[in-house]
Amino acid sequence: MKKDTPKVSKLESISEIHRMLGLPGPVHPLISLMDATEGQIDLCRLPVSYVLSFYKISFITRLGGKFRYGQGYYDFDEGSLLFTAPNQIMGGMENYEGNAGYSLIIHPDFLQGYPLARKMKQYGFFSYAANEALHLSEQERATILSIYSIIQAELNSRIDDFSREVIIAQIELLLSYAKRFYKRQFLTRQVVANELLQQVEELLSAYFNEEKPVSHGIPTVQYLAAQLNYTPNYLSDMLRSLTGQNAQQHIHQKLIERSKELLSSTNLTISEVAYQLGFEHPQSFSRLFKIKTSISPVQFRSAIN
Repeated sequence: MKKDTPKVSKLESISEIHRMLGLPGPVHPLISLMDATEGQIDLCRLPVSYVLSFYKISFITRLGGKFRYGQGYYDFDEGSLLFTAPNQIMGGMENYEGNAGYSLIIHPDFLQGYPLARKMKQYGFFSYAANEALHLSEQERATILSIYSIIQAELNSRIDDFSREVIIAQIELLLSYAKRFYKRQFLTRQVVANELLQQVEELLSAYFNEEKPVSHGIPTVQYLAAQLNYTPNYLSDMLRSLTGQNAQQHIHQKLIERSKELLSSTNLTISEVAYQLGFEHPQSFSRLFKIKTSISPVQFRSAIN
């Protein structure tokens, strides 16, 4: 018997999620900081599968049971910080035993008119998977909690002309700290990072050695990420923190290395080299080669001959 796929519910407003969780209405219709430090919020009241129309930054201090995220389940560590963007599929709980922490929920409209509205998509961690959550040290936890406290105090006080500006400044500060702490997480997991670099190199070498570009085209960041069980953004950010180059730049570097081999050791035409590398148009290959080496493929071949 075919298993029914759970219907995905879309939660459009912050008031709606408050009602669903049995909480009083939010003090502001476009932003809420839900305090579950005493374990008073029952996540089992949420749908099996749902999509939020807002950003959510969750600081997990204790989570009992398994939380559905995307197509799987994840057991969060204490002190995890998880970021989700609008239209990501989330889900409810299984084997629920109580939870503790904070969830900051921000409707995109709250940020309109401020530079942060445009910057939000630059924070790659909003697209990380659950198993790529940020794991905070004791000192880092204290920093994040202090920001949450300021936001909570601002929301609980009388809203005035400066409230929104102050809260947005705190959100931006929180995101800046998250960037710093993620970089620390990448660097402190040096063994994993070194293995990752080796795996990326091996994957790209195998891709070209097996002549996959001819049938599948140029390798993509999505391909590498899927092979390594990372999200594309997390893979790129980790590589950038280690080498200064993101995943796309690593692919370009391998393309140039392989093209130099073909140009110097074969009689293939420039168009044939481009085809071997997965380019649909030779002009695209020549343009990339010149950008990366400052000379054209023809000039490179002439120089080595």
